[in-house]
Amino acid sequence: MTHRNSPVGAGPARDSLALVGAGPARDSMAAACALIAGKARSHRISGIAGRARSNKVRVVGLLVVACLLSACVSQEPRQLVPSITLSPEIVSLSEGEAVGAGLNFGITAAVNESDSLSNITVLPGIRVRAVTANGAADTAGIRAGDVILSIDGREINHPDLLDALAQQTGSAGAFVFQVRRNTTVFETTVNASANSDGRSVPTELYRADPILIRAGFTTEVFEDAGSAPVSGARIVAIFPESPLPAADLRESDTILALNGVSVQSAQSLVSRLHSEFQPGDRVLLSVLRKAAGENQLLDKEIRLWDPGQRVSRVALGPLLQYESSLDPQQTRLSIGDLWLFSLFDYQLSEGEREIRLLSIFRFATGYGELVEETAP
Repeated sequence: MTHRNSPVGAGPARDSLALVGAGPARDSMAAACALIAGKARSHRISGIAGRARSNKVRVVGLLVVACLLSACVSQEPRQLVPSITLSPEIVSLSEGEAVGAGLNFGITAAVNESDSLSNITVLPGIRVRAVTANGAADTAGIRAGDVILSIDGREINHPDLLDALAQQTGSAGAFVFQVRRNTTVFETTVNASANSDGRSVPTELYRADPILIRAGFTTEVFEDAGSAPVSGARIVAIFPESPLPAADLRESDTILALNGVSVQSAQSLVSRLHSEFQPGDRVLLSVLRKAAGENQLLDKEIRLWDPGQRVSRVALGPLLQYESSLDPQQTRLSIGDLWLFSLFDYQLSEGEREIRLLSIFRFATGYGELVEETAP
């Protein structure tokens, strides 16, 4: 009788093992494996998506950094700062030559040239270029454009003859003018009056700074305690928007020094303000004030007239471009300017507005039209 050993996994043992891997336990193991595989796949997918989002964030960040690096913001005064011409220290207000003796006909004349532009010739008489209102010629009915042919029967063919007649005749008198207007020749009497040099002598009131300190000053010279001469700029007028009242500075106060440097005269104060400082700067004034019969020496800090600041230019690469100016009055805004193509563009120039969308659609308002005016 021969005995054979059954192989492992065969027979009842194998059947029992097979029973172990079957049924609910096998299903739960399969479900667990599927769950683990799904989580691994989702983890890989989420990792890929996360890396993609991270790359997008980096790209956007680089673009933002590039725009910020190329960004530019500029400012300018909110309103235009006026300019003035500074007077010299010594000013002569009585300039010009005295009016000489003679007659005043009240007209300005020139050579009588023909009206043709292609054939310019000199014709007899002198042409009246201007007539003084209510003057002798105006009262006699002479108008600009008339041609004076003769005076008291003497032909007048050059303006110098009229000037010579006026200078040689010393007293007022009546003169007979023969005048041509277009094709009409008429005669009129001009009652010329004698010239008089009745000019009054101008008197200086003060030196003014209408921009930075907005006040008027006169030069004040007095003696200090040691009988040494001292000069300064006395405030005699305060204009609107002056910074002086805010610092409790009044008329009759005398400015002795500007930022520790002595003031020699009213003009020296105005000149130094405009040559050494800018609008909005702060300066220190040493002021002498007479109060209750006593002299008080005060130090006052003031801020010169400030026009304020405004944004004149903003540049964020191709994303945003903004420019604005006061002289000339122009404003321009561009969004998404890609050189040859712009998403939005707005421009304002002296009241004329223009809007462009996608560089295709254009809207404009406020454009003027040249109109020929007809004479009344």
